[in-house]
Amino acid sequence: MEFASEMIVKATVAGLRIGEAPTTLSRPPDGRRTHLRRWRDGWRHLRFLLLYSPRWLFLYPGLALMAAGAAVVGWLLPGPRRALGVTFDVQTLLYGAMAIVVGFQAVLFSYLARVYAVTHGLLPEDPALTRLFRVATLETGLAAGALLLLIGAAGSVWAFVQWSVTSFGPLDASRTLRTVIPSLTALLLGVEVVLASFFFSLLGLERR
Repeated sequence: MEFASEMIVKATVAGLRIGEAPTTLSRPPDGRRTHLRRWRDGWRHLRFLLLYSPRWLFLYPGLALMAAGAAVVGWLLPGPRRALGVTFDVQTLLYGAMAIVVGFQAVLFSYLARVYAVTHGLLPEDPALTRLFRVATLETGLAAGALLLLIGAAGSVWAFVQWSVTSFGPLDASRTLRTVIPSLTALLLGVEVVLASFFFSLLGLERR
């Protein structure tokens, strides 16, 4: 069954014409039951389609997660919010930051998977990917990662200074975490960008 999926996917990717021929599915002459399994074979089919589509598997869900997380963070960063009789505070802000990090990682995976698939002949050459390699060099990625790390470090230092003002005593968590959470998010994204830049360049060695 997955072989039929492979033929259809590869024919579509290659721009070939697909025709249909009527046929009749009959029982085996010896009376055996069909060997197809609805859930098992259906999952194999879906898995193959997803693996051949990094955009739907990684990119679009990642962008949706990042957008949702950024909306939550932007909404809660000024202070607690109340909606539908519920108060949303730093706990929800933390989940928004997590959505940004997970979504960003999914977006990175989409490009890494695309480079791997093109390099190994699983997908055709992509002009957009070639242009991306010209712009997103290792040095560019390292600079972007360093900038994010610098922003995260600056926010962390600011949070530490605010703590020192209270003689390192108890803090208002709702206020302090509004600095700490974005700072940690920037640090995490910076580390991911640096590591992904090296891996991205490694995958692109065969293309240069």
